[in-house]
Amino acid sequence: MLAQEIIRAKRDGQALNEAQINHFVRGLVDNSWSEGQVAALGMAVFLRGMGRDEAVLLTRAMMNSGRVMRWPDMPGPILDKHSSGGVGDKVSLMLAPMVAACGGYVPMIAGRGLGHTGGTVDKLEAIPGYSTTPDPAKFDQLVRSLGCAIIGQTADLAPADKRFYATRDVTATVESVPLITASILSKKLAAGLEGLAMDIKCGNGAFAATPEFARELAESIVAVAGGAGLRTRALITDMNQILGTDVGNALEIWETVRYLKGDGPREARLHEVTLALCAEMLVLGNLASDTAAARVKLQAALDSGAAAEKFAQMVSALGGPADLLDKPAQYLAAAPVVKPVPAPRAGVLQAMATRDLGVLIVELGGGRRKAGDAIDMRVGFSSVQPVGTRFAAGEPLALVHAADEAAADRAVVSYLAACTLGDADLAAAPMVMAEVG
Repeated sequence: MLAQEIIRAKRDGQALNEAQINHFVRGLVDNSWSEGQVAALGMAVFLRGMGRDEAVLLTRAMMNSGRVMRWPDMPGPILDKHSSGGVGDKVSLMLAPMVAACGGYVPMIAGRGLGHTGGTVDKLEAIPGYSTTPDPAKFDQLVRSLGCAIIGQTADLAPADKRFYATRDVTATVESVPLITASILSKKLAAGLEGLAMDIKCGNGAFAATPEFARELAESIVAVAGGAGLRTRALITDMNQILGTDVGNALEIWETVRYLKGDGPREARLHEVTLALCAEMLVLGNLASDTAAARVKLQAALDSGAAAEKFAQMVSALGGPADLLDKPAQYLAAAPVVKPVPAPRAGVLQAMATRDLGVLIVELGGGRRKAGDAIDMRVGFSSVQPVGTRFAAGEPLALVHAADEAAADRAVVSYLAACTLGDADLAAAPMVMAEVG
């Protein structure tokens, strides 16, 4: 079988069969397909599309291109969640211990920041000593004993996807729904899951900018996951503003600690999306009869301190401080300069250019301009006020945390430029925009 004949078939709009797809995936791993051939097939799929059966075959082949985790003799269901990425999205940090406290087992393999979106692994590395790269035996043991562990992506899980994505990234073929679907699900299936909750972010701070694209992606993921044997539900959730009150690596760990401990009120939108995704996971794992019952269990896990205790145990077991939840100020680095973003006039916050605010975090040093860049864990925004808030002139929209005065001053100007003030009151937008599956 020749690579160029497989490329030709897809170029001409034909559906690829299992043998052709397996040949391509083997070629990704053993380098028998050249970079040009990989790029050509990626572009052919981008332009011609893929049927659901093809996408299932590609997903399974990429899943089987490396190690596939097995979880024999587990006393509860193996569950996970995946987000398409947003600004201030620290849901995974709360979700894994909450589901574990309710009887689920969550082997979460998370990613680093990509573009304007923050990464769960980067946030965890703001905790001194926390190892995101334990060996497989330790990861297995932690999931079994604690119910959850959050680590970074490993090279031996779906290695075909890693090479294919790197090529797509530099050939303008990332935005292909079947290829996004296969990329996400191949890694999740390789983790040995029994249920998956998908969080498809939608809005001006998300990869899926429109509800139409978000729904297309959600329906593709649910259908292909089902075809590959993984029960999946997808929620389309609002990303037209920052999620939660804090953005930036150490600051988001601070917010996670406050959330799990119940120190002060939980930000309404963050609490809603966290509960909604956790509830879907409990229902998928037959740990609750419906989402209403699941929410009762989850709230009890928060109120009793059981979820906070799971998070503390996970942090300690992976090398972080055992008393992080009691003494976060002792361990989480703080920026030397903190400045308010004053409202230029009285009014109501009408909108945020959320992506611009994510890019601003990168400019402050809290994200990467290129792979391998060091991250300043201290920088970001706190006390972020949501859309719909009414301000007096001079009242802070947020606080900027920066490495020096000049960076803080620039960030204040940029933050204001990303916000629109007006006079009309706004009704709150629903956090969960749609459900699929």
